[in-house]
Amino acid sequence: MVLITEIISFIIFINALLAVITILRQPRDIAATWAWLLVLILIPIGGFILYMFTGRGLSQKKIFQSQSQIDDGLSALVDIQRKENYKNDLLPKKMLSSEASEMVNLFLNINNAPVLKNNHVKIYTDGQTKFDALFADIKQAQKSIHIEYYTIYNDRLGNELQQLLIQKAQEGVSVNVVYDAWGSQGATQKWWRALEDVGGHARTFFSSKHTITDFRLNFRDHRKIVVIDGKIGYIGGFNVGDQYLGRSPKFGHWRDTHLRITGNAVLALQVRFMMDWNASVEPAIKLTYSEELFPVDQVQNRGSAAMQIVSSGPDKLDEQIKLGYLKMISTAKKRLWIQTPYLVPDDSIIDALTTAAMSGVDVRIMTPNMPDHPFIFRATEYYSQLLHAAGVKIYRYEDGFLHAKTVVMDGHISTVGSANMDIRSFKLNFEANTFIYDPEVAAQLEKIYRTDMEKASLLTDEAIAQQSAWLKFKQKFSRLLSPIL
Repeated sequence: MVLITEIISFIIFINALLAVITILRQPRDIAATWAWLLVLILIPIGGFILYMFTGRGLSQKKIFQSQSQIDDGLSALVDIQRKENYKNDLLPKKMLSSEASEMVNLFLNINNAPVLKNNHVKIYTDGQTKFDALFADIKQAQKSIHIEYYTIYNDRLGNELQQLLIQKAQEGVSVNVVYDAWGSQGATQKWWRALEDVGGHARTFFSSKHTITDFRLNFRDHRKIVVIDGKIGYIGGFNVGDQYLGRSPKFGHWRDTHLRITGNAVLALQVRFMMDWNASVEPAIKLTYSEELFPVDQVQNRGSAAMQIVSSGPDKLDEQIKLGYLKMISTAKKRLWIQTPYLVPDDSIIDALTTAAMSGVDVRIMTPNMPDHPFIFRATEYYSQLLHAAGVKIYRYEDGFLHAKTVVMDGHISTVGSANMDIRSFKLNFEANTFIYDPEVAAQLEKIYRTDMEKASLLTDEAIAQQSAWLKFKQKFSRLLSPIL
């Protein structure tokens, strides 16, 4: 027994030593460091296997590869801006408010994101309506269809999209699809072969091309972008699959927010797609700047909305979209209404939300009242209660699953995109949001929010007091893992 005890103690010591060495080899924030130490020490061997797949950072080669595409894409957009006839449209000097001007400067400095005005925005909250519009636009495509989604399922809706793209490729339209291999299970390269056979192209995002050998499952392409003929753009929260049309018995009604954009901002969406495509494909099918992909002279259906397309990801140290969220929270003077499926914020977001609420700002956060990921759902409950105690109004959506990622500030600045209010979206995922400077769009989003409140319950002290000790334990334990969920 003494020998067995000594052997076990030695294994525990070696495991702890290796855990410390492994974690300290790579710079990361202190919360993630302690979370991974907890996993590696409490789950010997298994914890290291989990870390191998989900804990390691991007290689310098991949970061350089992605950054080179960013530089190429920005150069293309700068070329467009140099066209004298459109300089004022693409870079307006006067914004709607001082708060908007500050936001614009922030994203110009940290993301090189130009502010693009004269855009028309259509908001979709229902999957069937959104995909009816998208498919109608695809059917009208004349030159190019560029699609980027985290999830494209091999199901009824996914096959409808696939068949439509095959038809357009047969008509001579250039069709390019980039998708996340981990998020699009079932939509394999074999499944896409029918599109390839007629001249279209489909590739996995660059961080997931070699999932088995590269082991970095944590870095996902979470963006949802479509650009058609360089004139029509889509961005938001909907992925491609039957569950997003409310066909899943598990989730029922799927409530999301997506935008259809026409106007100058489509050019920035085209740049974003081009960067991600070029970082993911072989040289023979890379895209280069052309007037066909960026038809500046033919941009139609313009509106009054000004916006910036902002992207973020683990290839950059700055958490650009999170900084945008922080700026909106700290700038709000009257109201700040947030919708997010996952509420797992870091300390900076928690402090900003708490400060805003205690300063008299009407801060509301709406999350779904059903889980799709158990640990994240319990962590969301924990942080909801934490922010409730600070005066934030927490609404739990009851009519199915709420997947929208929106923030509306003081009735004139808003954002819609793929980034959740969680650490994964801030640090690990490749995300894309549009930040919109337009009171009309903000008013529409606020109206939608009020409608959703009718289908939501307000978190109360009484509801929290009725929770069991076991539920509270699950919430607190999940919170410990929040930096790596």
